Amino acid sequence: MSKPSINFFTEDTNYTLKKKTILKDWLKSAIAAEGYLLQELNFILCSDEYLLRMNQDYLNHDTYTDVITFDNSEELKTIVGDIFISIDRIKENAATFKHTVEHELCRVMVHGALHLLGYKDKSKAAKTLMTEKEDQYLSLLFNS
Repeated sequence: MSKPSINFFTEDTNYTLKKKTILKDWLKSAIAAEGYLLQELNFILCSDEYLLRMNQDYLNHDTYTDVITFDNSEELKTIVGDIFISIDRIKENAATFKHTVEHELCRVMVHGALHLLGYKDKSKAAKTLMTEKEDQYLSLLFNS
């Protein structure tokens, strides 16, 4: 089996991600804390238009969104996935919620990872639990 990896890519954006090693270690520890084995996780940072096309082509949704998560794992409790994140949405949401872009991006990164860990956000109760988990892991990154 290959070494577990977290990779960062960009599509249709010139955003530069900082502190990649810290982010990788943080995400790996969140995945391990949930009892999952990381194989490969790719984060693709992109534009609104790029993510809108993905939403239309793969999910038949004609709306802008901040994140789309694809679970490619074939074994239970194993993480293999692709998480596409719109930097345009991140910047707008950061301003709306009065967070830094870095904080909002990390929230969405862990949100996508939590989906791969089995968390949902469609019902009110599930969304509340998802937000609690996001806050838990964000506090480890930003308050340590």
